[in-house]
Amino acid sequence: MKKIAKLLCVFAALALAMPAMAQFNLKKAINSAKKVGEAVTLTDEDMNNYVKEYITWMDTHNKVCEPDHPYTQRLNKLTEGLTSVNGTPLNFKVYWVVDVNAFACADGSVRVFAALMDIMSDEELLGVIGHEVGHVANKHSKKAFKTALLASALKDGVGATGGTAAALTDSQLGDLGEALTNAKFSQKQENEADDYGYDFLKDNGKNPWAMSMSFKRLKAIQEEQGIGKTSKINQLFSSHPDLDKRIQRMEKRAKDEGITPPAQK
Repeated sequence: MKKIAKLLCVFAALALAMPAMAQFNLKKAINSAKKVGEAVTLTDEDMNNYVKEYITWMDTHNKVCEPDHPYTQRLNKLTEGLTSVNGTPLNFKVYWVVDVNAFACADGSVRVFAALMDIMSDEELLGVIGHEVGHVANKHSKKAFKTALLASALKDGVGATGGTAAALTDSQLGDLGEALTNAKFSQKQENEADDYGYDFLKDNGKNPWAMSMSFKRLKAIQEEQGIGKTSKINQLFSSHPDLDKRIQRMEKRAKDEGITPPAQK
């Protein structure tokens, strides 16, 4: 519990650096006067290139756990059999950082933060992953990426050479990362991601109770530490709808289908 409290104090205080982990390396401030750029046409190829550029930048600017690291081995064992979603190959990595978070990109790249792994069981982590994969499958991640791209990194338009969208600068990639971190999904999108995540886990031989278990864990942490709705823990799953409703929805599905929850360790 002391370890959890220490982690929560860290991210609640804007994720001040800890000796054992690198801090999540995104720009801490961006121009508040953001504007969507002039009409910009982005082809699917452009979008794919920008997503690839972004995740490469993220993997370069954050410490990625090595293949033989215990965090990586745990995640690999946990996600065994989760190879693709709607034809998009999935790949998983762990960032050794203090932020309590996880995200998935439109190209199927799923990144789980070590601090989140420290406070969640395997089943709870599966719920997080199922939810994030749900956003990919429903193209929420792609839409959010495009919106953030136009509102931050490409707010002044896109330079092109020979019909190819220009590569992003380090500064633009930092702006893009910050915009994506602060992005919010709608209530409809969150419900769609939850439902898809539930089905995705079930169809791949995982217990879908993981969805409600992950929500209950986040809620318990909030209650234990007195963290408000604006905290980064809550931002992980947004507040639309609130965790109570999401827990009820996922538990009802599992009970209606006669699925037994996993044994608590």
